[in-house]
Amino acid sequence: MNFDITRLNNNIEKSIQIDLTYSFDKDKLTGTDLIKLDDVKIEGELYKNSLGNIELSVDVMGIMVLPCAITLKPVDYPFNINIEGELLELFEEFDEKQINFKNTIDIFPIIWENILLEIPMRVVSDGAYSDVKKSGDGWSFQTSEEKKVSPLSELMEYLDE
Repeated sequence: MNFDITRLNNNIEKSIQIDLTYSFDKDKLTGTDLIKLDDVKIEGELYKNSLGNIELSVDVMGIMVLPCAITLKPVDYPFNINIEGELLELFEEFDEKQINFKNTIDIFPIIWENILLEIPMRVVSDGAYSDVKKSGDGWSFQTSEEKKVSPLSELMEYLDE
């Protein structure tokens, strides 16, 4: 995701439009909870602010595929991220060392780190609870909707008899 910013630095153009669709390869997803991340739409612009610093304003949207926390089946999780700010500050936020802003700029580290921040801690697929065993030898799964019987009330019934 390299962009030539020489025309922007020389005030020939006011902004550089960004309109990309990007698919992340399996190697990039290693070490994350992501199973698949394809067809991520990136739209926005690079422009110079009134102080002469280059700013980024993009919307990143797509569908990340994550494992279900209960069944480990793939679950589609849509996301939409808005990223805005000065490039230097955005790179510093993620400890990325961007040496040269004179000719080209690679915004991939900023996009990638923001996607990683959007990964939820847990996703559950529809119908995941129907596949799970709800009772066994000496135990049963109860939800808050079910009436809970207090052991003390059962004891009181025996004492009343």
